[in-house]
Amino acid sequence: MTSRRGFLSANAAAMAALTSAKVRAAKTSSTGFPYTEFEALIRRRDFRDMTKDVLPTPCMIVDQAIFERNVKAMAERTKALGIDVRPHVKIHKSVDVAKLQMAHGAIGLTCATIAEAELMSGAGLKNVMWTKQPASRNAIERAVALSKKDPTFSFVVDDPLVVDWIEQAAEAENARLKMLVSVYAGLSRQGIENGQPALELAQKVASSKRMKFDGIMAYSGFASHTHGWQKRREQSAKDMAQARETVELCKKSGLPVNIFTGGSTGTYNIDHENGLTELEAGSYVFMDTAYFAVGGKDNDAAYTDFGGALTILTTVDSKRHPNQVTIDYGNKAGVRATDAVKGMPWLEVATQGAEYGLLKWKDGSSEPKLGDRLEIYCTTLDNSTNYYDRYYVAQGDRIVDVWPIMGRSGAAQR
Repeated sequence: MTSRRGFLSANAAAMAALTSAKVRAAKTSSTGFPYTEFEALIRRRDFRDMTKDVLPTPCMIVDQAIFERNVKAMAERTKALGIDVRPHVKIHKSVDVAKLQMAHGAIGLTCATIAEAELMSGAGLKNVMWTKQPASRNAIERAVALSKKDPTFSFVVDDPLVVDWIEQAAEAENARLKMLVSVYAGLSRQGIENGQPALELAQKVASSKRMKFDGIMAYSGFASHTHGWQKRREQSAKDMAQARETVELCKKSGLPVNIFTGGSTGTYNIDHENGLTELEAGSYVFMDTAYFAVGGKDNDAAYTDFGGALTILTTVDSKRHPNQVTIDYGNKAGVRATDAVKGMPWLEVATQGAEYGLLKWKDGSSEPKLGDRLEIYCTTLDNSTNYYDRYYVAQGDRIVDVWPIMGRSGAAQR
C-alpha cells in the first residue's frame, strides 16, 4: 500500500484537496484586531476584518468553495445513479451543514447518537434516522419521546428483547414508532443474523400496535475503506449479499421494505448495484487523509472525487531544534501521525503531548518559521470534529461565517 508521505508527494499537484496553501505568519500590527470583542462579533455575525491569522489555534477551518462543490457533486452523482442520500451527521455535528445538505436534495439525515438526533430534529429537520439500537432506559425513553414529537424520526433494532422494552415504553407514553431492523453486513458491532432471524425480528416489529416496520439497515464498514475501487466494489458486494437476500425474504413474506439503507462515501458510486435505496455517506462533505488514500474509480493512488474542505489551523509555537518545529495542535486537539500538512507534503506530523504537536522533515522546499500558521488535514473526521466547538468558514483567508459543532453528548443544546 502506498505510504502516506509517498501518496501526498505523488499526488499533491493532481488533487484539489491538497492544493498549496498560503502560509501566514503572525501579525504584529499596532492597529490590531479587537480580540476583546471577538465572541461578541461572532454572536452578531459580524465577520468584517476577520481573517485566518486572527483566529485562536488550533481551530477548524472549512473552505466554503470546496465544501459546496462536494455537497453538489454528491447530490448530482447519486441522482444520476438513482439512489437517495441520507447524510451521516456524525461527521460534522452541525445543523448548518445539515441544512445545506438537505437543500441539495438529501432525503433525511443519519445520526450516530440520540443527542445528534434530538439536535437535528429540534432544528426542524425531518426524516432523521438513528442507527444505534437503544438498550438503556435513558436511550429508550428519549427515542420514544422524540418519536412522539417528530413522527418522521426512526431508529434501528437488532434484538427481540429490546423490541419488548421499547414496546413497553411506547405503550406507557401512547407513542407510535418507526423502526428498521439492523442486519449484519461484515461489521460485528451490531446487526442481527440475516435470513430467518432477521425476518422474525422484522415480523415482530410489524406485528406491534406501537411500531411500524420501515425497512432494513446494513452497513458494510470494512468496504468503505478498502483500498482500490474495484476491490472496494467486490468487498461491498460480498458484505451486502446476505442483506440483499434478507430484503427479498421480507418482501416475499409480505413485509413492505420501504428503505434499504447503508453505504458510505467510499462506496457512494457502488452500492446502487447492491440494491440500496439510500446512502448514509458522511465524509464526502469535508474528507480526510484516511479517505484520500483509498483510491477512486479512475485513480487507485488517490481519491479525488471530493476535495479536502476541512483543515486544522495551527501555529508554530517553537523552533529550537534542527528539522522540527512544535505546533499547538496536540493530543487534546486530535493530532495523529497520519495527518497531512496542506501544501507541504514533505512535513511529517507527530505527537508531543496534550497541547503539543510536532512537524519534522528531512528535506523540502521550505521550512516553517516561528509564528507561521499552517493548515493540516485530519485523519478521521468524526473523531476530530468531536474535539472542537465550531467551524470557521473561509473564503480564501477571509472568515465569512461560523458554524457551531453540537450534539456530541448529553443535552442536545451543548
